[in-house]
Amino acid sequence: MNLFIYGAYGYTGELITRLAAKRGHFPFLGGRDKEKLRKLAHELQLHYVAFPLEDADTLNRVLSEFDIVINCAGPFSKTAAPLVEACLSNKVHYLDITGEIGVFEWIAAKDAEARETNIVLMPGVGFDVVPTDCLAAFLKNQLPDATHLELAFYGVQAMSRGTALTALENIHRGGAIRDNGKIRKVPAAYDTRYIPFAPGKEMLAVTIPWGDVSTAWHSTRIPNIRVYSVVSEKALQLMKTSRYLGWLLKAPPVQRQLRTRVNRLVTGPSAEQRASGKSYIWGEVRNAAGDVVTARMQTPEGYQLTAMTAVLAAETLNRVRIPAGYHTPSSAFGPDFILEAKGVKREMPQHSEAV
Repeated sequence: MNLFIYGAYGYTGELITRLAAKRGHFPFLGGRDKEKLRKLAHELQLHYVAFPLEDADTLNRVLSEFDIVINCAGPFSKTAAPLVEACLSNKVHYLDITGEIGVFEWIAAKDAEARETNIVLMPGVGFDVVPTDCLAAFLKNQLPDATHLELAFYGVQAMSRGTALTALENIHRGGAIRDNGKIRKVPAAYDTRYIPFAPGKEMLAVTIPWGDVSTAWHSTRIPNIRVYSVVSEKALQLMKTSRYLGWLLKAPPVQRQLRTRVNRLVTGPSAEQRASGKSYIWGEVRNAAGDVVTARMQTPEGYQLTAMTAVLAAETLNRVRIPAGYHTPSSAFGPDFILEAKGVKREMPQHSEAV
């Protein structure tokens, strides 16, 4: 597999790089920091090149040698555009692990260019959004005339530094849902509900601007979509308070102070947490007649799963011919793609067996 990984030494990028090497691949590594790249590449006996994405000449020269790129460098609102444009220019398939709605929508708008260039653009090949996207597509198959989709998850115990910085960058923006086919901005903590992740186990969850607000529509064409995450009562109140502090939270001095704290304090889940952790996904669709179908999923810990699905996506794209253009994971590989990741179980509540 002729693979280039940019942002290879970041928390998630390193997990993906190590898993790719463990599975017998020899990815070429890239990123800004030469010393961090050198250290990781030397340990894994891989080649590397250090350069900033603003260096368009180097970026195009490097990408011209590869077939597939995995972008692991966030925030993707800054890194996706130069890498996608370079992939279009050099006919290279593009994958990333973003969860940013704006990035998904911007890349989706490049569909025609990708088809003309004969490449695949597939953002979101990590925890956001592979399990939820595949569950959405699975539910759509069960109820083809569904008009409403709700997804929820819990089990994310700790963030990586990159995820935290991206969340910080968008903290003042509030929430988002899809309403009658259009993405609509809503206040933070716009809606709450109790999610039945297991029989007799309902948990408080709140709407968040998760990537499926964009991607699940492209996968299913269900016009009304909300995504929920489990929160504590205290966190819920803080989210509601943030509605009135957006002007302050986006102020440069406040952002600088918060970024400093994130860089100092946030390290991401430990190896033990990744190995033992689980994530739980729930989904529900309903149609105009009031018919309802639900399904649940259990997966490995989110960062662990991200490494697995990112490498699986690259391997599958390398092996199987996918129609050119913009894709979500389920539109490219089908709703059962997530089941290829070890440790994933999917079930429908009315059935005891996994499906």
